[in-house]
Amino acid sequence: MNTLTLLPFIVLIAAMFLMTRSAKKKQQQAAQMRNEMQPGSGVRTIGGIYATVKEVNEETVLLDAGPGVDLLFAKNAIGAVLSDDEYNRIVHGVEHDLKSDAAVVPDDASSLTETDETDGPAAAAASDDKIDLGKKDAAERGDDAIRAAEDAAQAAEARTDDEPKKTDGDSGTK
Repeated sequence: MNTLTLLPFIVLIAAMFLMTRSAKKKQQQAAQMRNEMQPGSGVRTIGGIYATVKEVNEETVLLDAGPGVDLLFAKNAIGAVLSDDEYNRIVHGVEHDLKSDAAVVPDDASSLTETDETDGPAAAAASDDKIDLGKKDAAERGDDAIRAAEDAAQAAEARTDDEPKKTDGDSGTK
């Protein structure tokens, strides 16, 4: 046989070998993680339940999901064993101490609009100028609102005059 005809088969077999090898590694890591579980550690099940390990048996795990709530799960149903910091952050909302030299993100956009020119003449001139946003005076707005309400009332009256009134006993279809 020609080596060029065997090449696709060799590549296919090598790809299958690599895929199964990586899957086996992940399964071994998951099994090792489940075997290293100890009572008191926080876990997340594959269903998304966060709980604390109460007791570890050979095939099952007893979890404490809250006051008076004990759940019995198969070991294979444990999706992840969480660190104490991560478990407390997710379940209790407790953040660990933040570093003091880390950048602080403001809660509002006020820091984005501040300028360095607060004392200069350009800043004083800018604060005195009014910006025209195309708004009308209050009197003009009031007149427009009255006209719009009158037009809407006239349109509603015209619609009711054109349509015949029906009662419960009258029906247009037979």
